[in-house]
Amino acid sequence: MGKFFHGHPQLLFPFDKLNVQTVRFVSNSSRLVSKSGEEFIRLCSRGQIKEAIEWFTSELWSDPFLFSHLLQACIPRKSLSLGKQLHSLIITSGCSSDKFISNHLLNMYTKSGDLKTSVVLFGRLPRRNVMSCNIMINGFVQSGDLDSAQDVFDEMSERNVATWNAMVAGLTQFEFNKQGLNIFSEMHESGFLPDEFTLGSVLRGCAGLRSLHAGKQVHAHVMKCGFEFNLIVGSSLAHMYMKSGSLEEGEKVIKLMPTRNVVAWNTLISGKAQNGFSEVVLDQYNIMKHTGFKPDKITFVSVISSCSELATLGQGQQIHAEIIKAGASSVVGVVSSLISMYSRCGCLEDSMKAFMEIEDGDAVLWSSMIAAYGFHGKGEEAIKLFEQMEQGGLEANDVTFLSLLYACSHCGLKEKGIKFLDLMVEKYGLKPRLEHYTCVVDLLGRSGCLEEAEAMIRSMPVKADAIIWKTLLSACKIHKNTDMASRIAGEVLRLNPHDSASYVLLSNIHASAKSWQEVSNVRKSMRDMHVKKEPGVSWLEIKNQIHQFCMADKSHPKCLEIDLYLKELTAEMKLRGYAPDTGLVLHDMDMEEKENELAHHSEKLAIAFALMNTPEGVPIRVMKNLRICSDCHVAIKYISDIKNREIVVRDSSRFHHFKNGRCSCGDYW
Repeated sequence: MGKFFHGHPQLLFPFDKLNVQTVRFVSNSSRLVSKSGEEFIRLCSRGQIKEAIEWFTSELWSDPFLFSHLLQACIPRKSLSLGKQLHSLIITSGCSSDKFISNHLLNMYTKSGDLKTSVVLFGRLPRRNVMSCNIMINGFVQSGDLDSAQDVFDEMSERNVATWNAMVAGLTQFEFNKQGLNIFSEMHESGFLPDEFTLGSVLRGCAGLRSLHAGKQVHAHVMKCGFEFNLIVGSSLAHMYMKSGSLEEGEKVIKLMPTRNVVAWNTLISGKAQNGFSEVVLDQYNIMKHTGFKPDKITFVSVISSCSELATLGQGQQIHAEIIKAGASSVVGVVSSLISMYSRCGCLEDSMKAFMEIEDGDAVLWSSMIAAYGFHGKGEEAIKLFEQMEQGGLEANDVTFLSLLYACSHCGLKEKGIKFLDLMVEKYGLKPRLEHYTCVVDLLGRSGCLEEAEAMIRSMPVKADAIIWKTLLSACKIHKNTDMASRIAGEVLRLNPHDSASYVLLSNIHASAKSWQEVSNVRKSMRDMHVKKEPGVSWLEIKNQIHQFCMADKSHPKCLEIDLYLKELTAEMKLRGYAPDTGLVLHDMDMEEKENELAHHSEKLAIAFALMNTPEGVPIRVMKNLRICSDCHVAIKYISDIKNREIVVRDSSRFHHFKNGRCSCGDYW
């Protein structure tokens, strides 16, 4: 097995729990039987190290093995200086060469973050045992130095279950999942039986690979070893199934567990969230609370993310209050989710407020705020925040640059966007992913550089997908390049023959050119391929209730009143100069029919309903599953001016803030 990178990413796996099992020291039962000995141990467990030394000096010199309790006490206090003083006393006592004490010293230095001293001490050990090596493997793993961990592992003549656990956990933690599974196979072939820590780690590796086949093999091993009802293993097993796309199997595992803990609930809730069942997530969250379990930071991240997807501001605000009450409002991961939630609900100011309340944010937090600015069309603000981030010494990651490129593409900042792509590679040494190239293609396409955008797709080092070609196809529509559109549509449909959006975009382009025969040909192709156009759906939240509208919707109980209101509103808009863009209608019909179809787009129905049912001056927030069309964009600008309302529309690409007859996107979307 090959070597691995040296890095220091933030660990997510609970190595402290692993180390309880991995590095467990047991003193001789014959020692410390006296009451004074019991008092010494009690002082050490409370962290009263100096008192223990002062009060029991004679006992220490008569039994140097008592130093092990003092060294253990230094670890939770992170008192490296005190640990070094104890090391000096141990050398003076003459027991520094003892394996038992040496291992305690190794453990103290490793867990106190002084790996350099641990390496020196390990190198000078006259006699190493399995415990010494396990401590060093864990120390290297925690620091991200998997090469050195592998070296120690390979040199060991004797191993135990804890040794294998440390390697499997380390590899899967740093997403070397295939190597982690290989080590697990070697462990099995060597005759070692896995425990709950081994199985939990290897299942996380299967989840990382999204390998259902490997996961099922491990599941069989879990049942063979009798761990199917173990809380740690059961939660890891459910997580593996859900991450691999088998939601029902994951739920089944959790339902069969005789008891549940917070981890099991979090596995279920996060699995539902990752698979797009946002409404179910909120239901499960309420059931979790009603059954007496207290949500933790992991629960809150999943639930807030679901509020983001649903754009349910009211529920998001309620959960924010619960977060404050639970004391989790300073957790960086939770705050990042709140920034995203408020942003996606159209409340950029609340995102900024949540961001400003955290003093020591990490790159993830800053990236979330940069993304929020970009989503709302505030590219310059996103760039300024990135500059502040650099000045503060925080190192940007690939997500930061993705947010920056997105912000530039939605504000027409072509030169700056290209500059950030170069900076990402040259200064930060980051390898652009397909998503980064998609943002740059979008940036070039919107700027009218269609040939340059196509050249980038054909020359980039990663394989193009349907999304990046569709991005260019959308740019062809903006710039009415029919010839290129036909060619690019062919690329999209070659990769995804059933992509309805590409057929619709191509139809729109032909309809704009009044090429009705071509429109008919596209529609025939859709019928032949059994492709149906995704219907436009808009929704909004009023008094904690979601109201949903489809194009020409007649199902809403207020549809007749909405229709009448829209007719009156359209007449007033026309007096102000509004002219419906009938070129967007894909059918060859008379002008009145075209205008009627345009008037009943889902976002117009939602806005009309909101105007009828909300007090004057209250902002209206509407969400839509597709991009807003140019006619609706113009119409909403008129409506915002006539009704003196701020209207916020979130489409599939970005936010539009309409106010006083203008839009925040500057008509660039």
